[in-house]
Amino acid sequence: MPYRSVAIVGRPNVGKSTLFNALAGSRIAIEADTPGATRDRILYPLTLEGRTFDLVDTGGIGAVDRQNLEKQVERQIALAIEAADALIFLVDGRDGPMPQDREIADVLRRAGKAVLLAASKADTRQLEDSLPSFHALGFGDALPVSAKQNRGLQDLRETIVAILPPETPEEKGVEGESLPHIALVGRRNVGKSTLINRICGMERVIVSEIPGTTRDSIDIAIRDGDGGFVLIDTAGLRKRGQMDDSLEFFGQLRTERAVRRADAAILMLDATDEIGRVDKRIAALVIEQRKPCVIALNKWDLARERNPGVSPADFSPYVDSRLPGMRFCRLAALSARDGENARGVVDTALELVKQGAARVGTAALNAALAEAQKRRAAGARGGRRGRIYYGTQIGVSPPTFLLFVNNPAQFDDNYLRYLENRLRQDLGYPEISLKMLLKAADEKEIGRYSR
Repeated sequence: MPYRSVAIVGRPNVGKSTLFNALAGSRIAIEADTPGATRDRILYPLTLEGRTFDLVDTGGIGAVDRQNLEKQVERQIALAIEAADALIFLVDGRDGPMPQDREIADVLRRAGKAVLLAASKADTRQLEDSLPSFHALGFGDALPVSAKQNRGLQDLRETIVAILPPETPEEKGVEGESLPHIALVGRRNVGKSTLINRICGMERVIVSEIPGTTRDSIDIAIRDGDGGFVLIDTAGLRKRGQMDDSLEFFGQLRTERAVRRADAAILMLDATDEIGRVDKRIAALVIEQRKPCVIALNKWDLARERNPGVSPADFSPYVDSRLPGMRFCRLAALSARDGENARGVVDTALELVKQGAARVGTAALNAALAEAQKRRAAGARGGRRGRIYYGTQIGVSPPTFLLFVNNPAQFDDNYLRYLENRLRQDLGYPEISLKMLLKAADEKEIGRYSR
């Protein structure tokens, strides 16, 4: 379904990301005093007064990037302006109109879009009194806002809705749309942003040979005939001792949060390189959160050049040995650069989301539990073996089962891993992590379950 788009633009350090987070109601974009902290476009679907649109945070116009990515950042800003239905031109209320503000105003006038002029950091009435000077920029009175003090935000919300184009019939019903979220995770320079752009069919995020280009976790909605999905592009991780600055540190925290909120993950590995400590740490995060996961071997074109007869199955024993906790995960090969199997990897992740949302019948679950115990009994402690009387499914994504047992202490991690593998095989969850909770059954329950 089509979304309108409202982009926040302005020079560096005027508070764009702070305002973006305040309107979104969550710390999505990185906030920092360092100019140029935001590089890519960051989108958040926001609903105000029944209108749903993509709120877009952008990099600072004219920012100097220490990795010489100014042209790529400016390109992302230009794409955001081009795609926007309306623009929030943010200026610093404490500074007054600056020469760079006037240059940006000229650019926005040529864009021909509806422009809402807002002055940030208007924390006091005295500052508000100085705002008429911004009238010279040619967009009328500047609306005073202070994201940190929550001043002027309601007026801003109402004005945003007022300047949006009239609602079309196609827009109706998009409020509350819930799309599956797929997190792309991996170490630096493994090709996540290249894959995003290939799937989008456009330059959606910055792609650079410089490792660590992506700092934020960026949500990108892809809408198609089947409803669509959201890809989360994340910062590439590396060893904690090698982080350059706080921006990189916060980027990694956002990667971890992206995995927690995703419905599934695509763990990208370099098919031409060894699986290292960082890959293992990312895999451990996915396992800990029990997320459905596709292990994607990227740069498959280069791997084939080295060994023309190679297949993903040839990699399976090696991947299993280095990532033993992910042996049940689907393994796929792709070339993000050439587009080979790019969409196929995402479709696989979407299949796993459906698999993780499935429920099984109580009879089938308890038959599987009985068979698992027949094949292998739980260990004995104090002369008494662990016994499962009954089980019931209490949740999905991940599939979660509550097992009533004689004594939870009788079931060690090895037996629980065995049990999970058996249930995964018998209940139709071959590639999904399961969660099991143990509860001591009282005498009344034991009698009922033992009939």
